[in-house]
Amino acid sequence: MNREATILLVEDNPKDEALTLRALKKANISNNVVVARDGVEAIDYLIGSGPDGSRKPLPQLILLDLKLPKLDGHEVLKRIRDDERTRLLPVVILTTSVEEIDRFEGYRLGANSYVRKPVDFTEFARAVVQLGLYWLVLNEQPPVIRA
Repeated sequence: MNREATILLVEDNPKDEALTLRALKKANISNNVVVARDGVEAIDYLIGSGPDGSRKPLPQLILLDLKLPKLDGHEVLKRIRDDERTRLLPVVILTTSVEEIDRFEGYRLGANSYVRKPVDFTEFARAVVQLGLYWLVLNEQPPVIRA
């Protein structure tokens, strides 16, 4: 996998965070993983700037939970899609929600994929392998075109 590319994991549940990190490691996905534990932290990482005006490099992939404190996943996704710099980033909603309205709203707001977290670790690890292979290896990012 691309070692330079970063994955932004937006997850407030420590158990789900540990499970995701463990599944990524088990899948030999060695990318740097940055964890944001609430929606505000995710937006600050993606869109905020430091005191000197500098911004953090964008991740290659965002794994986004929906049920987050401070700012829910749908609002995070909306803000990602509203910002010119982050608009085209791949966002995979990774959630336990089985609500059709959550899935509908996720796609309406521009999610690239919606994956329900399996309860079983083996199934979850398998899903993470597939996500990693597709989004970090097979998928080609949009080109950067400067006007």
